[in-house]
Amino acid sequence: MIDKPSASEYAPFYAGYISKAPAGDVVELLDRQKDLVRRLSAATPAEQETFRYAAGKWSVREVAGHMTDAERVFGYRAFRIARGDETPLEGFDENEFVANSTFHERSLSSLIDELVLVRDANLAIFCGLSSEEWMRKGTANGSPVSVRALAFILVGHMHHHMDILRDRYGLKIDPK
Repeated sequence: MIDKPSASEYAPFYAGYISKAPAGDVVELLDRQKDLVRRLSAATPAEQETFRYAAGKWSVREVAGHMTDAERVFGYRAFRIARGDETPLEGFDENEFVANSTFHERSLSSLIDELVLVRDANLAIFCGLSSEEWMRKGTANGSPVSVRALAFILVGHMHHHMDILRDRYGLKIDPK
């Protein structure tokens, strides 16, 4: 079982995401979230996929696309660090990523399908890691981070956005 990381394994910015991750084995948590995002697709009427709760905010489709972008970036960071790559990894501007995407032209179900595929790819990597690889640290976005922390950041990041989709977009997504 891979437990939550200590505060020395990630930048303070990520503490909110890690705190949203429930207790438990991170691999199991990551796997269970696939059902959660599938419920997002089922809970969103087609006419609400392009809804924005305020001017300048992302649509439901864009939130789903952003979750996939983050899944790729954090998963790539975890992969590189797990493999012992000591190259400092750059940050990314999530707003620029969304602004330069075509998420608004795709159906929510296609975006969710892609997110689940990327999560499955990350799970395949995480499932093959040794105890030593889980604990490796690297540098991402100018701060130290462990592979273990990145996995928990992925869990917490998805919970964060699912909470926003429920609270600000009014989507009825059962968290269980």
